Amino acid sequence: MSLIAVTGATGYIGGRLVPRLLRNGHQVRVFTRDAQRLRDIPWHDEVEIIEGDLEDAEAVNRLCRGVALVYYLVHSMSGTRNFAEQEKSCAAIMARAAKQQGVEQVVYLSGLHPQGQLSEHLASRVAVGKILASSVDTLVLQAGLVIGSGSASFEMIRHLSDVLPVMPAPRWVTNQVQPIAVRDALHYLVCAAQLKEPVQGVYDIGGPKAYSYAQLMKIYARCAGLREPSVWALPLLTPRLASHWVNLVTPLPRTLASALVQSLQHDCVMGSREIDTLIPPPAEGLCDYPRAVELALEKIEADAVETTWATAHPLSSPAEPLPSDPQWAGRKSYSDVRRATTTASAPELFQVVQRLGGDSPYFAFPTLWKLRGLLDKLAGGVGSRRTRRSKSTLALGDVLDWWRVEALQQDRLLRLRAEMRVPGQAWLEYRLSPQENGETELVQRAVYFPRGLWGRCYWWAVYPFHGIIFPATIKNIVTAAEHDNQQV
Repeated sequence: MSLIAVTGATGYIGGRLVPRLLRNGHQVRVFTRDAQRLRDIPWHDEVEIIEGDLEDAEAVNRLCRGVALVYYLVHSMSGTRNFAEQEKSCAAIMARAAKQQGVEQVVYLSGLHPQGQLSEHLASRVAVGKILASSVDTLVLQAGLVIGSGSASFEMIRHLSDVLPVMPAPRWVTNQVQPIAVRDALHYLVCAAQLKEPVQGVYDIGGPKAYSYAQLMKIYARCAGLREPSVWALPLLTPRLASHWVNLVTPLPRTLASALVQSLQHDCVMGSREIDTLIPPPAEGLCDYPRAVELALEKIEADAVETTWATAHPLSSPAEPLPSDPQWAGRKSYSDVRRATTTASAPELFQVVQRLGGDSPYFAFPTLWKLRGLLDKLAGGVGSRRTRRSKSTLALGDVLDWWRVEALQQDRLLRLRAEMRVPGQAWLEYRLSPQENGETELVQRAVYFPRGLWGRCYWWAVYPFHGIIFPATIKNIVTAAEHDNQQV
């Protein structure tokens, strides 16, 4: 089999595509800004890893060297002013490298879109496809809403339907969209590697039927055993207001919510089924939306979610890690350190620590944590509703609420970096140390680097709450570990 390169391998689609290519016998090279983020992924040792940035022409050339096929699965969902120009620049660098290194085929996952004027994000995706196709044979697959456990589109539908029995919505809620199950999107991507000849062209992919967005929410509610929401289309609810509303009610940050809302302003359905002449549908047929929802819910219930949108969309990347203590000299920092010892072993204690957030909201004062998340949401942050990939285990790069796993050593260390909106940088760390007497010491440390006067004011404003929350948190973690130990 020829060598295949995958960009966006830590993303929602890329993280699922790579293991399927490996199972089909392909050799795979992946491209990532931070190779460490792949450490805990099961297929880490089966791929070649190139570390670099798409704006680095030398790194992109290394990625393309000796490669027959490149999957281009990166796009920006940021709200930065120059994101469109940045995407075009990255695409141009990839196009030049692919041509210079003799890449035969590029496969680019773009978005379904209507004719006429497009949102800035959709227009950027179309432009990227044209730039790639100008230098090398490029197969552009245009997909609409991707429905699967952990996808941004599914989480948006799920949380809107779960939270709101009566839903005020903009007029676009009646527009037609054609969702595609993630398994079908992956079918087309995997089959693209089996094509006998390079292909130059744009093809729409989607599920068997189109629905209004209101129908998507009602069908989800039926599949989830919920009461169908009553959806009211209001002409006064602008895309900007709708973005804020989605940001507040769902786990999606405002920038991602805005991009999704913009893409729903018009009907987004397949223009043709020409893809069937190139890649036949799956042997069992395309998965319709209700079945895609059922499959996603089954994955969530079984704690078997492969990838999530949240892991794929860090708010600050590359992350700035917590400096080691000697480097703190000359920098203003605050910390809150708590210690406890327990008869539970380090593995038993670590299993409990990994359950932070999610169904075990920090083991103490869950209402206060939820209030802090709500305040972050109102400030435009991620809040406390980002879905964990797994209920019971964590991996590097995983998210839980407004935290991201920055360091993870099994049975020894868990360090979380805050991605909430605060005037500074914050971390929460747990260290486990077996003692000579057979007990385990747990050290809980919150560290904060303030930014300017407001950063210092913030620390002292929340300091009284630390004195209540943090002692109870470490105590309850130890109690839970000892209880689990007694149950065995």
